[in-house]
Amino acid sequence: MSDKLFQFLSLPRQTPRTVPVAIRVLGYGEIAGDFAPPEAAAQAGRCIDCGNPYCEHACPVHNYIPNWLKLVQENRLFEAATLMHETNPLPEICGRVCPQDRLCEGACTLEQGDFGAVTIGSVERWVVDEAFRQGWRPDLSRVRETGRRVAVVGAGPAGLACADRLRRAGVAVDVYDRQREIGGLLTFGIPPFKLDKQVVRTRRAVLEEMGVAFRLGVEIGHDLPFRELLESYDAVFVGTGAYTYVDGKLPGRELHGVHDALPFLIANVDRLLDDAPPPPLLDLKGKRVVVLGGGDTGMDCNRTAVRLGAASVTCVYRRDEASMPGSAREVGYSREEGVQFLFNRQPVALLGEDGRVGAVRVVATELHDDGSGRLAPRNVPGSEADLPADVVIQAFGFRASPAPWFAEFGIAVDKDGRVLAGGEGRLPFQTTHPQVFAGGDNVRGADLVVRAVHDGREAAASIVRMLQRVEAPALAHA
Repeated sequence: MSDKLFQFLSLPRQTPRTVPVAIRVLGYGEIAGDFAPPEAAAQAGRCIDCGNPYCEHACPVHNYIPNWLKLVQENRLFEAATLMHETNPLPEICGRVCPQDRLCEGACTLEQGDFGAVTIGSVERWVVDEAFRQGWRPDLSRVRETGRRVAVVGAGPAGLACADRLRRAGVAVDVYDRQREIGGLLTFGIPPFKLDKQVVRTRRAVLEEMGVAFRLGVEIGHDLPFRELLESYDAVFVGTGAYTYVDGKLPGRELHGVHDALPFLIANVDRLLDDAPPPPLLDLKGKRVVVLGGGDTGMDCNRTAVRLGAASVTCVYRRDEASMPGSAREVGYSREEGVQFLFNRQPVALLGEDGRVGAVRVVATELHDDGSGRLAPRNVPGSEADLPADVVIQAFGFRASPAPWFAEFGIAVDKDGRVLAGGEGRLPFQTTHPQVFAGGDNVRGADLVVRAVHDGREAAASIVRMLQRVEAPALAHA
């Protein structure tokens, strides 16, 4: 048996070097470095091709991970990039923002054996970045144009994935978005130290080369009636995301110095894109910042506050560390950058004087089994304490944001505002309006980027099926 099968015994797991903490907190550049080609090949070679690829099963888009790791090991870069794109229209982005520790790498056989998982995410990112640098592009030379046209509303990950797959099927695509740049929260919500915005711009250029047309700065229902899309296109995909803030309804949330996570993050990205000084919202120099929430958005707020000069950043979470919903990697980065964590604490009120916040009142919690399948926190009587704070950032999550025109066109939503798609005799991701499909956070609620990519990919397949069904009767009578 080849010694390469046991390479993991002599070669430990290694990720690309990160920028030293003292340097990275001074700016917003991506903190992870790149593999050199021999390092990428060596790390890919640690895969034991276990025969039952748990990594592939754990990946929401079911990437052919062992297959492209083998191609990387054999220095077949362009073939690896091509194979990645068969399942994932945005691999270089997922390689950066996916919580691999909870998905593919967490399921890796080597991780279960305490040898350290294969560095799947870092290899994925390196392959696509390097392939793009060397001129690789998706091959659409065999695509036959169908003459069909589809409008995509929302240029976030679901919309971009849908557009990619439609073009590969020979369908013309116009993508509409109210923002000035594509990407949705990839651009305006995720900080640049996790996802450099040039990565998104490169993906835009690739999609435009594929024939995707972007109509930016256009808000459907305001600048352009939704009815015009229904009249001008054969189908419409709606990937409008989840932007509605979950209100913790804490007393004192109206105080100055209390901010919601998404406006805070967007304001910072906006000023970085414009190379502008921080607005008053982002004046954190020398201030005590408390972030409420333990998800990835909370970690983004933690690390952004550090870069904005906060004197201290404390993250409050109502469960224990093992129960945190975000990536353990992001929690680790926050710690490295000086963030303090306060676990098993439930915020119950925001306190202040003269209209400004001055403290967060918290109560200790204990976890118990309430039958829901996840341990639930309950407050410990008499355990209240006040945590000093000059700025509080609420990161309790987001809900779907149904458009006001949904009801007019019979696009049904559930009680939480999520679009009802699929089921009841409909194609996957088809809404209650037969011409309209939807996917991503507006269907799931706030979720992972990779699941939005999955939805856009699969919705495109359903759209193509619908267009073929419509075409078949016409051919029969020709």
